[in-house]
Amino acid sequence: MIQNLHEVIQLIEDNWRKTQVLVVGDLMLDRYIWGDVKRISPEAPVPIVHATLSTDRPGGAANVAMNIVGLGAKVAVLGFCGNDSEGVLLEKHLRDAGIQAEMTSVMNRPTTSKLRILCGQQQLLRLDTERCEAYPGDAYAALVKQIECAITSADAVILSDYGKGVLTEEVCQWVILAARRQGIPVLVDPKRPSFARYHGATTICPNLTELSVAVGISSDDVEALLQAGQNLVGQLDLDCLVPTLSEKGIAVLRQQSKFVAPAVARQVFDVSGAGDTVIATLALATANGLEMETAAQVANIAAGIVIGKVGTVPVNRDELLAALKPEIELRAMEKVLTLDQLKIHVSAWRSARETVVFTNGCFDLLHIGHVALLEEARREGDRLIVAINSDASVRGLKGSSRPIVGEQERARILAAFAVVDAVIAFDDPTPLRLIDAIRPDVIVKGGDYREEAVVGAEEVRSWGGRVKIVPTVEGFSTTKLIDRATTGLTDESMKSKDSFELTTQGTSAR
Repeated sequence: MIQNLHEVIQLIEDNWRKTQVLVVGDLMLDRYIWGDVKRISPEAPVPIVHATLSTDRPGGAANVAMNIVGLGAKVAVLGFCGNDSEGVLLEKHLRDAGIQAEMTSVMNRPTTSKLRILCGQQQLLRLDTERCEAYPGDAYAALVKQIECAITSADAVILSDYGKGVLTEEVCQWVILAARRQGIPVLVDPKRPSFARYHGATTICPNLTELSVAVGISSDDVEALLQAGQNLVGQLDLDCLVPTLSEKGIAVLRQQSKFVAPAVARQVFDVSGAGDTVIATLALATANGLEMETAAQVANIAAGIVIGKVGTVPVNRDELLAALKPEIELRAMEKVLTLDQLKIHVSAWRSARETVVFTNGCFDLLHIGHVALLEEARREGDRLIVAINSDASVRGLKGSSRPIVGEQERARILAAFAVVDAVIAFDDPTPLRLIDAIRPDVIVKGGDYREEAVVGAEEVRSWGGRVKIVPTVEGFSTTKLIDRATTGLTDESMKSKDSFELTTQGTSAR
C-alpha cells in the first residue's frame, strides 16, 4: 500500500501537467509488421509470414519522452538521427504527440531502428539497423548547445542510454553537473558494463542483468547483487540506486537502507519499453517532491500496465490513475470535485471501461427517498456522479428561505455514501452544461418525469447513452421534513393531523 496515496493522486492530477522533463539519449524508431503464419518456407525451415499490418512508434529515448507526455507532463527530447526517411518519420511522431523534439541530423549515419515481425502476440524476428561507434565531434558540440538551452526550463533530466553512441562520458558528466548546479534530479537508464560515466547522478535505474554485469555478480544471487548495489551508491556519489527486479518488483538502494516494492501481479504480453515507463514515472514523481521509495511504488504500477500491452506502447495518466484508485476508499471530502478534477476522474473511469452514471438535485435535508434514488442510480453503472444545485441555484428555484443545509455540507454528506463516487455543485438552474462537459453514459432522475422532460435526455442519447426514471418513495419529501421541524409534530401526529384534516374536509363537503 502506497503511503499518502491520496496526496500522490492529487500530485498526478494537478502537478504533473506543470512539470517539464528533459530527455537526452539514443533515439530510435520501433517498427512492427503483424501477420499470420500458415506454413513453413520450402526454401528454409522458417515460417512464412503473411503481412497484414505495419506500424511504427518512437523507441529508445523517444519512447521515454512518449511516456512522459502520456503521463500528462511536458517534455523535450534531444539526440541524433540519420538524414533519412526514418528520421523524418520519428520526428513527425514526436511532434504530433506534442513533444519538443530537437534531433541533430548526422550525415552517413542511419536513424537507429528496430523492425519486429509478429504473429499474434509472438515475436518471430527482430531486425536492427544501427551504427554504435562515436558520432563526429561537431554533432556532440551541437548536442551540448541544445542541452544548455533546454536544461534551464527543466524540472528533471533523464539520460536514456541504449549504448548507441549519444551518451559519451563527456556528455553524461556535462549534463549531470549542469543538473546538479540547477538543483534538479538527473536519472539514468544505463546500458553500459560500467556505470562510472554516470558518477554524481541522482539515481541509476538498471535491470537485474545490467546491475549483474556492472558489479560482476550473478543475477541468480539477488541478495548479494542488492548489497553490491548499495556499495555502488557511495562509490558513484548517488542519492540511491533503483534496480528493477523483474517479477520481484523494484528496489530502492541507499547506503544504509534497502526498500523493495513488490511487483503488481499482471498478465505479461511484452516487456518492451517497461524500463522506459519506470524511469519516466520516477522522474515525474521525484521532480514533484516524492521520496524515491514512494516514486518506485508508483512506477511499479505504471510498469505493470505497459507489460500487459504488445510492443513498445507508453503508459498514460488515465491508465495510471485508474490503476491507483482501486487501492483506496476515498475520504468524503476527496470525492467533492471541481469540474476539471471531475473530468480527470471520468477519463480514468472510461479508460477502465466503466459505465458513468449521473444524477442531480438539491438534496436539501436528506431523507429515505434520496437514499433510494442513490442506490438505484448506482445499480445502473460502475461510477455514480451526484450533481447538486449550489446555494444560489437552490434559492433561485425554491425561494430565499432555502436551502436549509449549505452546499458544502450537502456535498460532504452525499460524498460519505459508499455508492457515490463524485459530488459536484453547479450554479445554473439546470445541469445541462455540466452534462455536456462530462458526457455520462446514464442519466438517472427520480420522480414521475417523462424521459423527454429530463434535462440532458436528448444529449445523452445523442452519444449513445440512456435515461433511467426512478419512482419516488411515497410520503417523503424535504418540504414535509421542514413542516415537521417547524410544527414539532412526530410521524404519528402528522398522520393523525392528515387524517383529521381529511375527515373534517369530507364533513364540510357534505
